[in-house]
Amino acid sequence: MSRTSPSATPPVPPSPASVSKPGPDFLSRAYWNGTIKMSLSKFFILCVLHQRPMHGYDVARAVEATTNGCCSPTEGTIYPVLREFEEGGYVTATSEVVSGRERKVYTLTDKGRAAFKVAVEAWMDVTRCLVDAEKMIADAPDGDGSPGGCCT
Repeated sequence: MSRTSPSATPPVPPSPASVSKPGPDFLSRAYWNGTIKMSLSKFFILCVLHQRPMHGYDVARAVEATTNGCCSPTEGTIYPVLREFEEGGYVTATSEVVSGRERKVYTLTDKGRAAFKVAVEAWMDVTRCLVDAEKMIADAPDGDGSPGGCCT
């Protein structure tokens, strides 16, 4: 009877399906802040363009000012959204030369103004739900959010 030593059989690596990736940390404020900011970027881009036409850099600074720094979109966020809005007919872009540099100036169209109105209505619904959720947590006997519900 022969015995094999444990080192004679190489360990079998786990299959990719059996290795679980750690999911998001739902207890992390940073996770929720990032999720919220991603969702609000399009809204606030429409919001600042509703005030006046501007070029991409101005859009980013205006969003940051409007949100008191809560939402600070980068060029990597701003330009894809502006391109998407332009392709959908929500904004128009015209070129102008400023200090020898060509810049696109984005202007909200009537369709873009209508989209902003719909967005405000949708976010107001969410805001009411958040206010209800805050009350639900405050009113819960053990602070766990029960009983009650929100967003119905």
